[in-house]
Amino acid sequence: MSRSTRRTFLKQATAAGLAVGWACTSTHSYARILGANDRVRLGVAGINGRGSSHIDAFAKMQDVEVAYLIDPDSRLFKGRTEQVQKRSGGGYTPKCVQDIRQALDDKELDAVSVATCNHWHALITFWACQAEKDVYVEKPCSHNVFEGRQCVKAAEKYKRIVQHGTQSRGSSRWAKVVAAIASGKYGKLLVSKGYASKPGKGRTSLGFKEPTDVPEGFDFNLWLGPAPEQPFHENIVHYNWHWFWDFGNGEIGNQGVHQMDIARWGIPNATLPKSVISMGGRWTTDKDQGYKDQAQTPNMQVTVCDFDGTLLIFEVASLCGTSEITGKKTPGKVDNEFYLEEGKIIGNKFYPNGKDQGEDLVDIDVEMPSDDVFRNFIDCVRSRKRENLLADIEKAHYSAALCHLGNISYRLGKEVPGSSEPEGFPDNPQVRESLAWIRQDLKDFLDFDLNQHTYTLGPKLLFDAEKEQFTNNEAANVLLTRDYRAPFVVTKEV
Repeated sequence: MSRSTRRTFLKQATAAGLAVGWACTSTHSYARILGANDRVRLGVAGINGRGSSHIDAFAKMQDVEVAYLIDPDSRLFKGRTEQVQKRSGGGYTPKCVQDIRQALDDKELDAVSVATCNHWHALITFWACQAEKDVYVEKPCSHNVFEGRQCVKAAEKYKRIVQHGTQSRGSSRWAKVVAAIASGKYGKLLVSKGYASKPGKGRTSLGFKEPTDVPEGFDFNLWLGPAPEQPFHENIVHYNWHWFWDFGNGEIGNQGVHQMDIARWGIPNATLPKSVISMGGRWTTDKDQGYKDQAQTPNMQVTVCDFDGTLLIFEVASLCGTSEITGKKTPGKVDNEFYLEEGKIIGNKFYPNGKDQGEDLVDIDVEMPSDDVFRNFIDCVRSRKRENLLADIEKAHYSAALCHLGNISYRLGKEVPGSSEPEGFPDNPQVRESLAWIRQDLKDFLDFDLNQHTYTLGPKLLFDAEKEQFTNNEAANVLLTRDYRAPFVVTKEV
């Protein structure tokens, strides 16, 4: 399909309210070559929540023009346009479109910044690479393992700069911790542990929302994109989609992917594990509903990945803060810890085995190209040096995939008696600590005795990291991808 034909078709289809397919033709012949004084023309896709931060970050840069605002919810356009104008000093006005494909059809657009719902992250990245646009994509870069790998392939094939929104990659603090582990001074890393336990925003209860009419100005079909067609309800728009499998990946793939990235970063040369197992459940403050609400993803979850001698343990305990049921305040925790042969690293200190007094970490010089992932992205767009990216798409894929693998085990799980120990979990002190905390937290926050109920225990899944396939469970392999709703498809052909 020629560009002129595609543009005409897109215009007609948009006017008719139809979903149209993306037919990609090479833009290489007219790809813009940026001069020293040229602005990078960028579109921000997804402007309701996190997209506001993207607008602030890019609009204030003198060498960037936020040329497009892209969102199925046109009700946001006026306020976000004013935000761009204010942050940029009023030098330009962005064009507002509901459909990302209209922006990608602009040959003068250089890059796209993606802050949509998770189920759109990879698709926009994939399409943008095919259209020879560079991409900054929020975490997680993918909704499933397959599409993460496809984005890696697309970035490579079309030679695109693709940065991931895991900002800790710009942290010299974490870089120094990783360097200290890699130095070997403290012996082998035995456990890399991450925590993503924070209160609020639907984590303790969503209640139930009935289907309603779609609000005027909101293109729900576009918002659904790759997801199955279904009724609109207010528990998915605009934030709580995180807790539904069609759109989000639960807390492990929300806040958790940041700490998962740090946890994997700390394991020398880690990509993907040889096995994964997960347990947990979703229990809420809706006591009269049997502690259940409309959401699907767990808010209490322990996942263990085995990296052939090093365990990655990940804990989600979203029942934290002050309980409306018990009145007790339970602590949240968003952090990383590392347990080595000679002791543990917590914070910026090393605690030798048997000692409560921490000591400074071994001092290793760490060179960081930037501490700002947004600025680093623009610098790399200009230099075309992918090796200078703080959070390149392949790093992103591996860390996001770990979240997906844990969720796959959980989703294939069965209800088991709450009094039982989770079969298949390794006998390890840090694992036992997390499992015990799930029980204690439920008691403190909900006055809920797990021994009298059940929890979900996923199977232990064996994984071939090179082939990115499970070796002992075909049902798990099915969950490595999704059934895409045409024409919103991440295709096998890159």
